[in-house]
Amino acid sequence: MKIDLTDTTASKINKALVQGRRAIGTPAVGMVLTMVIVTDEENAYDSIRAAEEASHEHPSRTLVVIKRHARTLRDRTTSRLDAEVRVGSEAGTGETVVLRTYGEASDHADSVVLPLLLPDAPVVVWWPVDAPENPSADPLGALAQRRITDLYAVERPLQVLEGRTRTYAPGDTDLAWTRLTPWRSMLAAALDQARARVTSAAVEAEAENPSAELLARWLEARLGVAVERVVSAGPVVTAVRLGTPNGEVVIDRPEGPLATLTLPGQPPRTLALKVRPTSELIAEELRRLDADEMYAVALRGEAAKENA
Repeated sequence: MKIDLTDTTASKINKALVQGRRAIGTPAVGMVLTMVIVTDEENAYDSIRAAEEASHEHPSRTLVVIKRHARTLRDRTTSRLDAEVRVGSEAGTGETVVLRTYGEASDHADSVVLPLLLPDAPVVVWWPVDAPENPSADPLGALAQRRITDLYAVERPLQVLEGRTRTYAPGDTDLAWTRLTPWRSMLAAALDQARARVTSAAVEAEAENPSAELLARWLEARLGVAVERVVSAGPVVTAVRLGTPNGEVVIDRPEGPLATLTLPGQPPRTLALKVRPTSELIAEELRRLDADEMYAVALRGEAAKENA
C-alpha cells in the first residue's frame, strides 16, 4: 500500500502509517530499529531496495531523506515537506517513508525525522553518497547509534579516509570495511592452520581502493609488520600474500566469485569469495549496533602504534 502526502507534517505522516497498517492488518510491533537513509534522487531507488531486502532479516522503519535543491528564491525561503508512505508488500517486512524536503526543512531534516523514529528502538543512519565529513557531528548522525558511510561513493577515497581517521567516533563504520569481512575471516582461519609467524605481507588491489587500504592497515596493526600495497588490474582486492619462515600464505582472487587458498606444504584449495551486494552489507551492519572496534583499529592503526 502506498500513500502520497503533499506539503505535509510529521503528525500527518504518523497518522498515514497507522492508517496503512490498519488497512493491511499489520501491527507496528516486530520492527527492531529505525533506518534513516540520507540520499539524493539518483541513488534513492537502489538504496531503498537494498534496505528493503535487508529488512527481511531486520524488520525496520525506513526513513528516506531526500533534500531537494531549490530552483527559485521562493523555493529557498519556503519550507515544505512531501512524503510517500509505503507499507505491506511495498516496503519489505517493515515500513518505508520517503521524505522530500524543500527550503528550510532541508536545513533541519533532524527535526523532520525525530518525530518519526520508532520509540525505544535503535537508530541507524546510512549515507549511500555525499556523507558529511564528520558523521557523528551531523544533526542526523547525532540521532544514531550506528552511522554507515561508503568510501566507494567518493571521488578521492583515500583522501576522505584520512579525514575519517581524524573524525572517528564510536558507532561510525563504512561499507568499504564491511566488504572485507570474508577476507578477514579467511585470513584468520588460514593463519590458524599455518601456525607460523608472519614476517612480511602484501595486499594486491586496484588503485585507490579503500577496502585494500583498510585491510593493509588492519594487517599492520594485528601482525606488527609493514604491509606492501601492490596495484593490480582488479576488480577490488585481488590477493593477500603473507610471508612466513615456512613459505607464503596466499589468498588469490583475480576475478569471479572463487578464490584460491595456498598454505605452505599443502595443496591449493578453492574458496567462495564473491563480491556481495549492498543489501547483504547493510544486513551485516545491522546485526551489531555497538562500536566497531576493529574498524577503529584499521582506520587509526592504534594497535600498530601501541606495538611500535
